[in-house]
Amino acid sequence: MNIQIGDIGHIIQLAIAPVFLLTGVCTNLLVLTNRLARIIDRSRVLEDRLDIGYSDVYLNELDVLYRRSHLINTAITLSTACGLLICLVIAMLFLGDITNLSLDKYIAGMFVAAMLCLIGSFCFLLREIFIASAAMRSHRHVRRPLK
Repeated sequence: MNIQIGDIGHIIQLAIAPVFLLTGVCTNLLVLTNRLARIIDRSRVLEDRLDIGYSDVYLNELDVLYRRSHLINTAITLSTACGLLICLVIAMLFLGDITNLSLDKYIAGMFVAAMLCLIGSFCFLLREIFIASAAMRSHRHVRRPLK
């Protein structure tokens, strides 16, 4: 367990790439939480309007917002799991080098699992964007010709 300065430098070099990946995952989480906040704000407005009076248009929009929020929540869960797995990869890099344990297969497995979570998160985000875009196009007003 005699750790040399050069060993720590080598471990830090190995951990740099996952740290940059973690930065990207955190940026993805920021985008997802911002989208969720906008969905929540809009649904509160619609629910307040429904308290005043019944409207099929508002109920239909709320249904779309609920579907979108479910997709965003799943994407947030997957991104968070990805971030956790990346942190575990970094910790295992240090732990494996310090204790001279062979954790290569575990590190590789966790990294692959992290990538699968990130891919899943992006897929759910993309699906949510498609639903939001389709809802926007369905509410589009038709331009009247000028007289």
